[in-house]
Amino acid sequence: MLHSIQEWTIQHAQETEHVHWFMALPELMAFIAIVILRGLTKVPSLRDCWSANLGNPHIIGTMPRNRFQDIMRHLCFDDRSTRSDRAKTDKFAAISSVWGSFVTNCITSYNPGLHITVDEQLFPSKTRCCFLQYIATKPEKFGIKFWVACNLKSKYICNVLPYLGKDPSRPSGERLSENVMMRLMEPFLDKGRNFTTDNFFTSLSLAHKLLSRKTTILGTVNKIRREIPQSARHTDRNEFTTQVFSTTAARLTAYAPKRKKTVYILSSMHSVIQTDNTTKRKPNTVTLYNTTKCGVDVMDQMVREYTVRTGTRRWPVAVFYNLIDMAALNAHVLYQACTGRQERRLDFLVELARELANSHMCAKKARKEQLLQTQPSTPSPGKRAMCQVKHQCKNNHATVRRVHCYRYTCGKCRREIPWQCQDCE
Repeated sequence: MLHSIQEWTIQHAQETEHVHWFMALPELMAFIAIVILRGLTKVPSLRDCWSANLGNPHIIGTMPRNRFQDIMRHLCFDDRSTRSDRAKTDKFAAISSVWGSFVTNCITSYNPGLHITVDEQLFPSKTRCCFLQYIATKPEKFGIKFWVACNLKSKYICNVLPYLGKDPSRPSGERLSENVMMRLMEPFLDKGRNFTTDNFFTSLSLAHKLLSRKTTILGTVNKIRREIPQSARHTDRNEFTTQVFSTTAARLTAYAPKRKKTVYILSSMHSVIQTDNTTKRKPNTVTLYNTTKCGVDVMDQMVREYTVRTGTRRWPVAVFYNLIDMAALNAHVLYQACTGRQERRLDFLVELARELANSHMCAKKARKEQLLQTQPSTPSPGKRAMCQVKHQCKNNHATVRRVHCYRYTCGKCRREIPWQCQDCE
């Protein structure tokens, strides 16, 4: 993915700015490190990240602000010369190659547990694109919608699909919810897992499809669905009462948490419906659903806590921000699973950014030392240089460099080393 981004970014910059524009791979990794660090420390504007008062020392030492803005200006994820042809069949063409590689890595890098939660995620954005969504119930009304499958226990993102509007490849008689569900769950079927969904996805036909692939489903059902029997549609029920309807594939639980309100839960996982001994007498399907329904919501809350999202007019860059958020969360889960160590996500992200920028920082330091070594040890005859140490002085003049750091040093900032005999040396 990094090589692809590097290639297309260089190509775009050379076509639009300068033919000799170049960006090395370590510099791109350092650029991503700065993007991650910007999500950890919120400042009013990009300029403040490099300011003396509000700036982050790690960001200031990694890359100049002008160079960061230059890379951001030319950041590209595909071949722009062929994008118009690919966009005729793929609305996600501007970033689909990088996004596909990311999703493949997510699927192959982790083995999820028994319970997987499927839900939607709205990444806040107001960029101009043909598949921007408006959802009034979300805190951020506008954004790009993604279908997400998330492991319940670790909140690892197992699979994710962008919603691009009407899909011409979808069969006319197939529901959108069933099509999305089968595409999301294809890598995880035939393993005896259970999927928890909301009333958008849950249906009896989907339960039959999944059961044929050794997979169960647990989710709420909208009361207007055809699967709801007429005898279960009346709302005037006594409080904390339960009614069960069975088919060969699933069980439908109608539970009344309060008067004139009924919750419908469809489960192909439970063969027997039991109620607990508490005052509310909840059935086991409702209890399990309340436990397993929060996977995607908690994941979305976690990535928003340290999100790298910032204002942009290009929707591929907005998708790239969401990709970095998800990749950083998955990396934290994999790190804890592989090492067995519990580490704060904030500390992990700081260390992740440091390791991403390490190669660029070492190369930058080596170039600086090489440049200093090529300069003469003393200024030109009749001239004096300014002190570059400035520990004990204020802009004193200097005529000699230090041997190790190659910096001009005045008498006040110089520390004399005691002499040694030949045997001691």
